[in-house]
Amino acid sequence: MTPEPSPEVSPAEPPANEPPAFEIGLYSFAEHTPDPATGGTISPAERLRNLLEEVALADEVGLDVFGLGEHHRPDYLSSAPAPILAAAAARTTRIRLTSAVTVLSSDDPVRVFQDFATLDLLSQGRAEIMVGRGSFTESFPLFGYDLRDYERLFEDKLERLLALRGGQGVNGLGVYPRPLQEPLPVWVAVGGTPKSVLRAAALGLPLALAIIGGLPEQFVPLIELYRSAAARTGRAQRPRLGVNAHGFLAPTRREALELAYPAHATMMNRIGLERGWPPLSLEQFEAATSLRGANVLGSPEQVAEKLLFQHALFDFDRFLLQLSVGTLPHRAVLRAIELLGAEVAPVVRAEVARRRA
Repeated sequence: MTPEPSPEVSPAEPPANEPPAFEIGLYSFAEHTPDPATGGTISPAERLRNLLEEVALADEVGLDVFGLGEHHRPDYLSSAPAPILAAAAARTTRIRLTSAVTVLSSDDPVRVFQDFATLDLLSQGRAEIMVGRGSFTESFPLFGYDLRDYERLFEDKLERLLALRGGQGVNGLGVYPRPLQEPLPVWVAVGGTPKSVLRAAALGLPLALAIIGGLPEQFVPLIELYRSAAARTGRAQRPRLGVNAHGFLAPTRREALELAYPAHATMMNRIGLERGWPPLSLEQFEAATSLRGANVLGSPEQVAEKLLFQHALFDFDRFLLQLSVGTLPHRAVLRAIELLGAEVAPVVRAEVARRRA
């Protein structure tokens, strides 16, 4: 007798493309700076080992997404996100793996597509690309580009990346490998400019909005602009929206503040010296962690409350949190990941599902 076929999905098949109603995850720049508490700096190899342990734990506790930014400066170790994400793919089973962001204006769309198509194969269909300007500009002189050409380069290279995603070749040659996911997900990350929002809407691409300062409610008109522009394209599918933010979790708000502020201020003040910002005071940092502030920090109950407050503003689909803005104790980061996955995510997902029912 011929045996009945197994109902299980083959491990060679990609996961279902339908995402959860609300995704919660993390992103990192793989910061490599002195610990403000000790003054010491661990080796680059140890920092990357710690990062992979963090991604593996995020997968274990049920978080949905991990993103890694691209930077080309001594403060960070993530100049090449794709191989780090590939290493993470080997240690995880379900968490989605994305750049956060790929600085596409100074990159080669063919190599970007090949890198992330390969990551998609290695991860069994969990790769994504998030394209955008990025936080710094070192990649432009490093790769021989003029920063004044940013807009033209971005528009041209994004068009080429999407053409490659759709199967188009280059100079009569195919571009390989092909990913498991067709199409390979591409998000556009923006910091708040209407032009960037309108571009994403016109292309039908999901939007990741970085809210790292000011009041989140100030971004509501920008989101409305994105959704109204997307609706005018005639596409039936509602465009997906994500929010990326800074923050931290600990069992109490006081502990979260005491851990996060020294690291956050050290990193932001390093950047501020380059950009002419005044030093960040504890009072300013605390204000940004209030319910209406930009930083998502506190106890699990407070973080869940803040995410649901922002969901009421934006009705968004994905939230990514940058825990380590500056170097923090590895154990404290692991504990924050556990709290986010075990205590915050279930509460937020359940309430979002209830609101959308």
